[in-house]
Amino acid sequence: MVQECAGLDRIAPAMRKPLEDYARLVKELGGENAKALTLFGAVVAGSFDADRHTAKSALVVDRVDLAVLRRLAEHGVQLGKVRIAAPLVMTPDYVKASLDTFPLEFIEIKQQHVTVFGDDYFEDLSFEDGHIRLQCERELKVVLIGLRQGLLAAAGREKFIGALEVDVGEGLMRTLRGLLWLKGRKEGRPAVEVLSEVEKIADRKLTGVRTALDPGAHHGWAEFESLYHNVEALGEIANAW
Repeated sequence: MVQECAGLDRIAPAMRKPLEDYARLVKELGGENAKALTLFGAVVAGSFDADRHTAKSALVVDRVDLAVLRRLAEHGVQLGKVRIAAPLVMTPDYVKASLDTFPLEFIEIKQQHVTVFGDDYFEDLSFEDGHIRLQCERELKVVLIGLRQGLLAAAGREKFIGALEVDVGEGLMRTLRGLLWLKGRKEGRPAVEVLSEVEKIADRKLTGVRTALDPGAHHGWAEFESLYHNVEALGEIANAW
């Protein structure tokens, strides 16, 4: 059993107190039904940027109690102000039954996480390559459709196209991590290292993806086209791997 609010020394100092308060709130509201709270993603990976990220977490419960979730939702505005997102809520049985459906999401948690109270339900997860490959292919197809629809919705306004690029860049990282997993690279790595490793294995530069991951870069039409073609290429890579 992990001690209450353990592992917060891995969190950016400015987020430690808000997340400690958040963990205590979850325990207070959930009581014995709250089995564990696990932080994951940028907030534990040393790359958290309060201007771009929110602290993500998974709340594992014995059973889903809508009344408790409603009470937690009443604190949503306050939590949002301190950059804490609503948790993913799941039961232990849901975790086990969903590894074939959402392997990329669970890989993201497994690779970079800290369990602040309760048992760690994510460290020992295992995945089948076929499930990972299928979700990678599906996610890349969804991204392509989203880029097309976003381009139409932008109605020629370049700033909206740029915002779309940044959103897609963040979302693509789960898929890139999945592609590396298929090649045996299963350890958690920063986003830039993940992209570099995919480029090396695929023997292809992904300049559009790299630009999308850089919030300080220029995001316009040329960069959008590059990103779109990179996602097309990643779809071919996923099929081949």
